[in-house]
Amino acid sequence: MEVGNLLTATIEKIKTVEQAEQLGQMILESDVAQKYQSCYFRLYTNLETKGKINRFSRLKEQYEEVQRFGRYHPDYSRVMKEVREAKREMDLDDNVAAFRVAEKELQTLLDEISVLIGHAVSKGIKVPSGNPFFSLGSSCGGSCGTGGGCGCSA
Repeated sequence: MEVGNLLTATIEKIKTVEQAEQLGQMILESDVAQKYQSCYFRLYTNLETKGKINRFSRLKEQYEEVQRFGRYHPDYSRVMKEVREAKREMDLDDNVAAFRVAEKELQTLLDEISVLIGHAVSKGIKVPSGNPFFSLGSSCGGSCGTGGGCGCSA
C-alpha cells in the first residue's frame, strides 16, 4: 500500500471516529437521553423508591436461595409471597415506572440509529437490536436456534 493511500485511510478513520463521537454527544443532548438521565437520578435519589428497590434486591437473594431447594425449603411460601409483593410495590412506584418508560424510549432511539447506520453501509447487514420491529425480513430475527428451520436466515 502506498504511503498516500495509508495516510488517506488513517485520516478517513479519524474523521469517522470524530463523527461517531459527535453523534454520541448529540444523543446525550437529546430530549430522550435527558429524560432518561433525569429518571435515573430520581430512581436512585428518592429515598422511598430506593428503599423499595433495596427491599426487592434483598428478597431476591432469599428467593434465589429458596429456589435451590424448591418447595422443600421451609421458607418457600413466605419468601415467594414477599418477593411477589415487593416486586409489585416496586413496579408500581412512579419513579420506577417513569424510568422504565424512559429506558425503553432511549433503547428505541439507539435501535433506530443502529439500523440507519447499518443500512447506510449495506441493506443486508445484520444490526443487533432489542426490538423485533427492527429485525427486518424474518419473524424471529435470525437467532431462533433452529438453523433456519423456521424460515429465517440463520
